[in-house]
Amino acid sequence: MSAVKKILIIEDNLLQYRVTERMLANARIGQFNSDWAQTYEDGLRLLLTGDYAACLLDYQLGEQNGLDLLRAARAERCETPVIFLTADSSVQVDEAAMEAGALDYLVKGEITPRMVERSIRYTMKLSQAMRELHLLATRDALTGVLNRRAFDSMLREEVLRSRRFNHPLSLVIVDLDHFKSINDTHGHPAGDAALVEAARRLEAEVRGIDRVARIGGEEFAIILMETPENEAIIVAQRLVANMKATPIGVAPGVNLTVTLSAGVSTLPVEAKNNLTLLESADRALYQAKQSGRDRAVLAS
Repeated sequence: MSAVKKILIIEDNLLQYRVTERMLANARIGQFNSDWAQTYEDGLRLLLTGDYAACLLDYQLGEQNGLDLLRAARAERCETPVIFLTADSSVQVDEAAMEAGALDYLVKGEITPRMVERSIRYTMKLSQAMRELHLLATRDALTGVLNRRAFDSMLREEVLRSRRFNHPLSLVIVDLDHFKSINDTHGHPAGDAALVEAARRLEAEVRGIDRVARIGGEEFAIILMETPENEAIIVAQRLVANMKATPIGVAPGVNLTVTLSAGVSTLPVEAKNNLTLLESADRALYQAKQSGRDRAVLAS
């Protein structure tokens, strides 16, 4: 027996909500429970919880509309698949709904229980496929952290946000010391195991709002949101110390002590844009390598 799916209906008209709710109850294959939000504010609040398999969103919500709500939800990175409901069958509304982030579009006067069910199942499968494609496009296949392409894009965005709101932004670049010797001595599977565990430890040591990326073979970058340089160097030193503290099991019976070198740079102290932030952190990393490895160096 398939699990009951929780559906959010955002609709300002009680009668129309009852009609839609009845259609969901009469679904022949799927099992659905629905929650109702009557206002723009309540609808957005519930949608952003991420507790729903799908959302049926009305176009007209009092003085506001569903398009604005959908755009606001997507701006908050809400991934719940949304089906747009409207009495207007014009191409313009259809296109506007799709551009705002809806995955399907239904005209109220033409809806049947079978149509609603089909639309929900379709949007759920499409949403899952889109999430999987997004992971493939943005995540490093080996370690699961952000890949270089996603890192470059995120760094550009965060630098712009930092400059706009006058908040500090720090970047830490770390490199696994003597990594080639791990591959040469123990084989590439051992090297892969070291990279995977290093990525896991880096993510575990930073906040949920920070971002870890693999930007080269054994090189990682950590974007520290709203972090000044005096705090960033402390974070980098902690990363270095914690990596060294516990050996990494790279093969059965083989545990290696892996060390890091780290370079730290902060916007706007040592850099003015994403390129100079990356360059100054990289120079600081080079200094850490040249001065003996297993340490963190601040760009300034």
